[in-house]
Amino acid sequence: MHSRHRRTLQLAVASSLLAVAATACNAAAKDDASDSASGGSGKSFTLVTPDAVGQNEFLKLAVSGIKDAAKQHDGSQKVYESTDTASQQQNVQAAVDAKPDVIVLVGFEFADLVAQQAQKNPKQQFLIIDACTSKTFENVSCAVFREHEGVFLAGAEAGLLSKSGKVGAVDVLDTPQFRRYSDPFAAGAKQVAAKTQTATRFVGGQSPFDDSARAKEQANTLLSKGYDQIMAAAAAGNYGVFEAAKAKGAYAYGVDVNQCVSAPGTVVDNVVKRTDVAVEKGIEQVLDGKAGTTVSYGLKEGGISLTGLEDGVDSSKCVIADHKDVLTKVEALRDQIVSGELKVDDPAAS
Repeated sequence: MHSRHRRTLQLAVASSLLAVAATACNAAAKDDASDSASGGSGKSFTLVTPDAVGQNEFLKLAVSGIKDAAKQHDGSQKVYESTDTASQQQNVQAAVDAKPDVIVLVGFEFADLVAQQAQKNPKQQFLIIDACTSKTFENVSCAVFREHEGVFLAGAEAGLLSKSGKVGAVDVLDTPQFRRYSDPFAAGAKQVAAKTQTATRFVGGQSPFDDSARAKEQANTLLSKGYDQIMAAAAAGNYGVFEAAKAKGAYAYGVDVNQCVSAPGTVVDNVVKRTDVAVEKGIEQVLDGKAGTTVSYGLKEGGISLTGLEDGVDSSKCVIADHKDVLTKVEALRDQIVSGELKVDDPAAS
């Protein structure tokens, strides 16, 4: 598996798994399978998650995606919730043994397991969400996300809302893949306010994905220099960034799911990954005979969005809900990206 893929996803996974960290250890290690419409005459789909679903919005969306796919095909669906490496392996094996039409797996944790199983079971179709195998298989489809497009829009919000004209980011690591969460933030801010000053600080260290103290420290470095809008791309460290911003009366931006609820009044908006869209569209593609390919989901496909651009923004606890004028401008930028008129540079593009 490419370390590039592994890196790209650790952020997504680490940040989206925060919600289950507390409950995962208590969940049963065996498969927690939930069935629906088992007697359906149509197709069968199985979803395997890397952790317990619980209150994890990232995984809850994947579950709703597989349920919708089962409904559309008058079929059945099963969800296997893993809690650790051993249960991930057991759940993948159980899914393969059941021989559903499509096995859907969320997260980079499954890339190597799927590669092994795909070779052993050439007739079984696999769909990996938010990751891919390093080698191509005819029976493995992948769904990845163009996070940088959403980050650009969040940067535009920051540029429009900043009072100091200084917009920054706290990123996990200084790699092209992670710069997808910081470079486009700066570019978006400059798109709407050309004179904006931008800077990025990196968490780094021994455990860059879950070091709240270091993330908070990096945020404080920016805040002390007058930066008043900060993109939090520090995985589990995001809460440290939110704390720092709140203490200084500054603002922050979350990733993957709605993080406004964890720091209302501080988090402006979030770059959201719509795993449900990727699951549904990915399954359709496999059933249409277009398996074995990698499809990337961005603003155009509805795979990437902002909480502020989704229904329910008014009850989201996001600061952006009070700035409809800013959202109108951001919607216009989104439409330009979707139409191809505006291109957002991808720092990870080789």
